[in-house]
Amino acid sequence: MKELALKYGCNPNQKPSRVYMEDGSELPIEVLNGRPGFINLLDALNGWQLVSELKKATGLPAATSFKHVSPAGAAVGTPLTDIEKKIYWVEDMGELTPLANAYARARGADRMSSFGDFISLSDKCDLATAKLVKREVSDGIIAPDYDDDALEVLKAKKGGNYAVIKIDPNYVPAQLEKKQVFGVTFEQGHNFIEIGDDMLSNIVTDNKELPEQARIDLIISLITLKYTQSNSVCYVKGGQAIGIGAGQQSRIHCTRLAGSKADNWFLRQAPQVLELPFLDTIKRPDRDNAIDLYIGTDYMDVLADGKWQNIFKTKPEVFTEADKRAWLDKNTDVALGSDAFFPFGDNIERAYRSGVKYVAQPGGSVRDDNVIEAANSHDMVMAFTGLRLFHH
Repeated sequence: MKELALKYGCNPNQKPSRVYMEDGSELPIEVLNGRPGFINLLDALNGWQLVSELKKATGLPAATSFKHVSPAGAAVGTPLTDIEKKIYWVEDMGELTPLANAYARARGADRMSSFGDFISLSDKCDLATAKLVKREVSDGIIAPDYDDDALEVLKAKKGGNYAVIKIDPNYVPAQLEKKQVFGVTFEQGHNFIEIGDDMLSNIVTDNKELPEQARIDLIISLITLKYTQSNSVCYVKGGQAIGIGAGQQSRIHCTRLAGSKADNWFLRQAPQVLELPFLDTIKRPDRDNAIDLYIGTDYMDVLADGKWQNIFKTKPEVFTEADKRAWLDKNTDVALGSDAFFPFGDNIERAYRSGVKYVAQPGGSVRDDNVIEAANSHDMVMAFTGLRLFHH
């Protein structure tokens, strides 16, 4: 297939729309089911690059959950704890494969943002992963291949209209890439840079002890940032992104946004949240919405009289700011990556409040000394990668 006609572009008024290979060669993708849209394919191709690089860097199967050309979550396939199974709504799914674990983590990191996602998998989609996907509100999936039983499950999703794409894992893009904006053609070299351990060799803080898991988490954060709309900051723990801040003009706003998502991920593991007495009729997306409100500042939207009765069997106690802070203080050894340098130490201070111990950033700010001093004050380990990862 050399060309694929699309229903429309980014918006319904943007017609005609298609994807094709400019040199006349075959597309590296095959649509096995459904009809992917313009944004779906942007998410699919960016997501595929992300998971491919995660697999290459870690040796583990990887998954990402993309929304509007940035990942909402990304992870590798490490086993889930009992608490993680509960907060990701997979405790009833039995034994999961490594690939299914990767998707459960990628989807579960920020379930609010992942609603209606496009999924990318590094490995052949198996039945266990397809069964997880079947339960979620999602627009489509891309993988290098599919088991027959997995493909049948996916084809039945969305009334048979679920977009299922197979990509050639051996495809390598051209050295130069182009895009047009306002009729003007832009050309640049494709970002072939490989992110690995050498990026973490220049540790500039007093504390230079970088454990293996922290090293892996920092690599995951940097690879995730490579495919996240800039400015971007990514918090990672235990092999998965737990907070991604994308597309912010100010880096401190990026750090705050990603930090608040990382905080929400950890707050969902608190006993007060795990034990919320939901009505049996409340579906998973509605539970996600209720939990988001309950752990936030608008908790009365679900706890006010006349409202809680529609969600809970009994009225939960308020999760106070003091209780939340006490719980968040238990979150430690979080890794953080930034796609460009931190210009001020305030980013480090905000990251510290979300449990960050390890940092990777390009360095090169005129205030590097101030940022290093802030990291030293919290006994953090910070590496200067010398590599900017802007993505637009």
